[in-house]
Amino acid sequence: MKVITDFHIHSRFSRACSKQITIPNLAKWAEIKGIDVLATSDFTHPQWLQEIKENLKQNGQGLFVLKNAEYKTHFILSTEVSCIYKRGDKCRRLHICILFPNIQAVEKFNNTLEKLGKNLKSDGRPILGLDAREIVDIALNADEKVLIIPAHIWTPWFAMFGSKSGFNSAEECFGKYTKHIYAVETGLSSDPPMNWLVSDLDQFVLVSNSDAHSLENLGREANLFDLAEFSYQEIYQALKNKDKNKFLATIEFYPQEGKYHYDGHLKCKVCFNPQETKKNKGLCPVCKKPLTIGVMNRVMELADRSEAELEKIKDKFIPYKSLIPLKEIIGEIERVGSKSKKVNTIYQNLIQKGENEFNILLNIEIEELKKIGGQVFAEAIKRMRAGQVHLQSGYDGQYGVVRVFTEQEIKKLRGEQKILF
Repeated sequence: MKVITDFHIHSRFSRACSKQITIPNLAKWAEIKGIDVLATSDFTHPQWLQEIKENLKQNGQGLFVLKNAEYKTHFILSTEVSCIYKRGDKCRRLHICILFPNIQAVEKFNNTLEKLGKNLKSDGRPILGLDAREIVDIALNADEKVLIIPAHIWTPWFAMFGSKSGFNSAEECFGKYTKHIYAVETGLSSDPPMNWLVSDLDQFVLVSNSDAHSLENLGREANLFDLAEFSYQEIYQALKNKDKNKFLATIEFYPQEGKYHYDGHLKCKVCFNPQETKKNKGLCPVCKKPLTIGVMNRVMELADRSEAELEKIKDKFIPYKSLIPLKEIIGEIERVGSKSKKVNTIYQNLIQKGENEFNILLNIEIEELKKIGGQVFAEAIKRMRAGQVHLQSGYDGQYGVVRVFTEQEIKKLRGEQKILF
């Protein structure tokens, strides 16, 4: 049974998140997207945990479903915590995702944090002021089958390898607890080949998740499993054992679209690749202040493999597929913003015809796509699947841009072909 999962999202109780995020709305949008197992998110927040209990019930295998069975979506208990602490005369900041198989473990974890005086009510992603090693210890004491996943490990500000406040190796970060971590999250600004350049990460399986703060961003990155049943234990074992028969692929955002892929200064409109940053000695040529060092630069700093060496061993890793969100493709074709009313109307029409977004992006044959969306739309999906895209890298908090057509091509195609939308 092919199963698509997204293990890292947020509730409306996390900072800068949509107020439309409720458990029923998450279940509804998971079906629209084609996500089979979705993170509950934010189980450390008392009010959100109460909503989880009110809306969901155990499926008997460590996952959860809606009590009213309105949608088929399965949920996995999850949260993200923010660790801000001092170690080695440096302020460390990193985010960690934690997944549990039952409510009892969640409550034990939360109770321990509250006894330590931590405020779990202020934010769905609480700032705990604890060393990452302490978090792992508390989580293991709550349930030994916990899944601990360092989040978006390369982002500059809050990550295990972040250029601003991270570490240079997993062992340096987690010490003796490293053996209890089976997976790390690559984040939107990196993809698997970038991570494969760093041999320190070979001990982990790479996962990809949306880190969505809104319903529409669910599944912008995800994971593809082949499971016998909807089971926490199967997911746990697939990640722990790096089982390529169970864990089939990650589904990737193009990393150039991530908002910290390249180096730069947004205020000064300066975007540099690592070579340009080195040439400018890490300084912005406009204001002369240090640039925000992005993910690509940080990867190259820690890389101990060449691209040629990687080519020889890449088959040992879990494969990946790079996609563009459906609304972005529609917006490019229609030459309007991806959040526009026109794009939303077309999107809903395509979902009705194509079952869900992932089915359209991954599975439906090109000839069938011509019938439901027109020739230009089918050509766009064909190019995306082949990796024939145009990339403009994000930097310093600014998302990048991924396009399947040049401006000249889209004008020509729209002139020659009837757009069926």
